[in-house]
Amino acid sequence: MSDLAHLDAVTALRAFRSLELSPVELLDAVTAQAERVNGDRATGINAFTETFPDEARALAEKAATAYLDAARHGSPTAPLLGVPVATKEKHNLAGRRIEQGLAAHAGRISGIDHPVVERIRQAGGVVHARTTSPEFSCATVTHSPMWGVTRNPWNLSATPGGSSGGAGAALAAGMTTLATASDIAGSTRVPAAFTGTVGYKAPYGRIPGLPPLSADWYRGDGPMGRTVADTALLAAVMSGRHPADHGSWGPHGVPVELPDDPVAAVRGVRVGLSVRLGDFPVAAEVEAATLDVAARLEEAGATVVPVDLPWTSSRIRRTIFAHFGQILGPAMERECGDVAALAPYAQRFVADARRAAERDGLVDSLALDAALQRELATAMADVDVLLCPTNAVTALDADGDYLDGLDVGDRHLDHYWEGHLTSPFNVANRCPVLAVPSGVAGNGVPTGVQVVGHPLDEPAVFRVGAAVEALVPKPAWPLLPTAAPGPRHLRL
Repeated sequence: MSDLAHLDAVTALRAFRSLELSPVELLDAVTAQAERVNGDRATGINAFTETFPDEARALAEKAATAYLDAARHGSPTAPLLGVPVATKEKHNLAGRRIEQGLAAHAGRISGIDHPVVERIRQAGGVVHARTTSPEFSCATVTHSPMWGVTRNPWNLSATPGGSSGGAGAALAAGMTTLATASDIAGSTRVPAAFTGTVGYKAPYGRIPGLPPLSADWYRGDGPMGRTVADTALLAAVMSGRHPADHGSWGPHGVPVELPDDPVAAVRGVRVGLSVRLGDFPVAAEVEAATLDVAARLEEAGATVVPVDLPWTSSRIRRTIFAHFGQILGPAMERECGDVAALAPYAQRFVADARRAAERDGLVDSLALDAALQRELATAMADVDVLLCPTNAVTALDADGDYLDGLDVGDRHLDHYWEGHLTSPFNVANRCPVLAVPSGVAGNGVPTGVQVVGHPLDEPAVFRVGAAVEALVPKPAWPLLPTAAPGPRHLRL
């Protein structure tokens, strides 16, 4: 346990119970790491909006005492007791600011805990920091006038992704042990891929949200961790029916069981493979990493089946913005006050949502969703899971707005959302999706794949995700300076 800052939660809990490690020692390690590497809002990683050192240390000391008592009496302990957790700023903490990066929300205080925060605290987690996001969590980069630029620990010129970019950056940098995230079009999975971490988009309603936007069937809150086991652990704590969210369902606190030998467990599993989900352009390094994952699964005994989907990136964009035009766009306009005061990417999002609402009404949006869901079900009829890349590109600039879209190879994409293969599975939001690392590109930024399951079939994605984790060589976590070096050229 020489690198406590990057110690996984499952190992830490085992060491807490055996009294080999104190929760105070682990909290001190991640706190010291954050102080060393986080840096400033202009050139540093800048993953936290605020920290609670005194409150967190008191909780860690209380947890340490609880483990001593449990060892004496043989009593059980709470599932996250003493584990440091950083929560995304949008996840309300009672008595703390809830701003979502919006100037119109500056100084706003929450009177309640978000359901996932409530459950983390009940499970003994030590909430020690809050993580950055773009304005109203509406972009796949993480920067805002309120909080500055959040950078990727693997390459400080690159974004960690968005909107849960602060969560991914903090995990990769060893600034926290677990983190909360959210996902309405890839906001958990995009940063997981770009930071070499693991992110889970649960089936809609499996993890409770906060009304009224919890009723948006594209969205979902979720866990991020450095390992599949850690992510499954936090998912279990967060999941289950909650009285605040009438769309929530299922048992609370029941973890997905991971196999002792994850490689052996994929023998006979049928894995559908789609590198492009139709016509998405995918960078050569991303394609190579995805094919390598498929080859490793096949060598382990899985059956890899090519899957064809009749999708185009432009059609996916129309589908998701038809939806955003009905809910997220109007909600953002209501919350932000003056649209002209928003960051450029947020202004673009609002404008796109407005245009989409003029083109497609709610019933049109439902029809677009249904067509995509039907096609996905047909494509997956003969496989257990679908494997595809997470991001089409190997990196995005940390401070980029991408108002003119982006280029992937020799193809120009009109909108930067087309640089990610995540949003179809928010349209098909009953499907669980686990994002796991697939390698590292030449620019130093990790790549990732998505493991997509049939509706509500959570065990399948964790089983295959654990196998991918075991089969793909894991690089050492990035060695971080105390200040950012000069920019490096980014290849998409």
